[in-house]
Amino acid sequence: MVVLENLDYAIIIGFFAITLIIGLMVAKKSGKSSAEYFLSGRNMPWWLLGISMVATTFSTDTPNLVTDIVRNQGVSGNWVWWAFLITGLLTVFVYAKLWRKSEVTTDIEFYELRYGGKPARFLRGFRAVYLGVIFNVLAMSAVTLAAIKIGQIMLGLSPLETIGYAGLVTVIFSTVGGFKGVVYTDFILFFAAMAGGIGAAWYCVNLPEVGGMSGLLSHAEVIDKINIMPDFNDTATLVTLLIIPLAVQWWSAWYPGAEPGGGGYIAQRMLAAKDENHAIGATFFFNALHYALRPWPWILVALSSLIIYPDIASIHEAFPNIVESKLGDDLAYSAMLTKLPAGLLGLVMASLIAAYMSTISTHLNWGSSYVVNDFYARYIKPEASQKELVNAGRISTVLLMIISSALALILTNAYQLFNIILMFGAGTGLIFILRWFWWRINAWSEISAMFSSGIISILFNFTSLGVVLFGTAEADGILPFWSTYPMIVLLTTIVWLSVTFLTPPETERTLFDFYKRTQPGGPGWERILAEAQLQGKNLVTKTQKWSVPAGILATLVGCITIYGALFSTGYWIYGFYTQAGILTVLTLIATVVLVKLWQRIKTRVF
Repeated sequence: MVVLENLDYAIIIGFFAITLIIGLMVAKKSGKSSAEYFLSGRNMPWWLLGISMVATTFSTDTPNLVTDIVRNQGVSGNWVWWAFLITGLLTVFVYAKLWRKSEVTTDIEFYELRYGGKPARFLRGFRAVYLGVIFNVLAMSAVTLAAIKIGQIMLGLSPLETIGYAGLVTVIFSTVGGFKGVVYTDFILFFAAMAGGIGAAWYCVNLPEVGGMSGLLSHAEVIDKINIMPDFNDTATLVTLLIIPLAVQWWSAWYPGAEPGGGGYIAQRMLAAKDENHAIGATFFFNALHYALRPWPWILVALSSLIIYPDIASIHEAFPNIVESKLGDDLAYSAMLTKLPAGLLGLVMASLIAAYMSTISTHLNWGSSYVVNDFYARYIKPEASQKELVNAGRISTVLLMIISSALALILTNAYQLFNIILMFGAGTGLIFILRWFWWRINAWSEISAMFSSGIISILFNFTSLGVVLFGTAEADGILPFWSTYPMIVLLTTIVWLSVTFLTPPETERTLFDFYKRTQPGGPGWERILAEAQLQGKNLVTKTQKWSVPAGILATLVGCITIYGALFSTGYWIYGFYTQAGILTVLTLIATVVLVKLWQRIKTRVF
């Protein structure tokens, strides 16, 4: 446990006060209607929404997760989430403008725009509860678990005390301020979190025990952990850490903040943008900051922790009061922060509080939007007034906070939850990508994918069938353990494709209305356009060349740009100047090309 000085307390208390004041200032306007409460009137600029997205994904569990990965798998282990950049950039250059054109309030409302009849009605209601409550609570509980661990190590707080202090302030400004309060506070939270993360990395690397960058990179505990790419001679590791994420995971999995085709709180911010171009700008800004700017401070602290706390036993020895059920490598990040001096410690504590508050507040508002717009107002009380909807949103916000906090008390490790969520969404991602561009996908496609993914994941991960087929960490099965995820994806895809062709397509009216509003274009809609033309209906509102090919090209160039920035930064930090220089030049060239492509996409000149 660390001892906070008066300066530390002043920084932390001041930070709490600012966030509460912002929430109270916007409360009156946010309470006018559900559109204001959940989307702030759809008039947000790209830069504010982009920073809000970054702040939201800058949660307390993220540095813990990265630390866990680096300590066990090295820096290259981060490919398990770096691969989602491809998903993110496809959202930028292909899907952002489609979401903004749809003008739905939530991405769950999209189901009754794209599909029709009772299956669409069921899908919307079920997904509202499934994602807005169940998955959302799982994600929030992981963030709260990280806050509990930080509170235990750094402040000696019990789990209930941590939840009480941090959760109370968060739920107050989230409840009264709505989406606008969340976005405005995110702006402050982002800079606080970045300042704290960078300050902590600089100080930890320069601790006498670590010995600066030269001492860090030459230490026996660290030297085999610093590679950005996995060992190409280790087939199992290469497949698990690089090939599966890049070849399968990015397009096949549903994960909060990295949904194929956009979705969740990312879609919420795109829907809140002023127009299509602001939606594109916001999502690109988010991906650039999320992947190119943020990881290295966390990675440096994680590498430094290997010197001071080489294993879990050493962490337990240094912090004997930690509840045994919460012990894990992810605690090493918090343990390193106890080394910080007064002032910097207060800033870092404020940054961790910022990370917690920004993520939880977004999940509360996003999950509440599903509960209110897609369940309560759709099925329970369609005639509800705007005031009733706002009140329902506030009540559901509080309930989501209570449930997620209770679950956090029984969890052990954030990486466990990351894998569970990833597995339960395996195989569903391809539908989210194709449903905009292939008329034949129907509501039954999504329903079958959702249920089969969950059932197959349970069979392969939590039953004797999974042990026989894939083995465990201690024993081999019939198939290699790394094939679990691809197998779930393959079987889920076979199921939903079969169901798609065995069930009738959506009605012409549903498909005509969807196309007319969103204008997706492409060969997957040619049959519907031809049918509409035979009936004397014109579904095309603007004559322009299909923008998806240019969007895919921009995605590829964008990946070169952002990965180049990420890796060149790492090599500059490592002192590998030749590699850093080559990658920097490549990044600059790719940036120039990307800017020109972006202008063509924005102006629709192809």
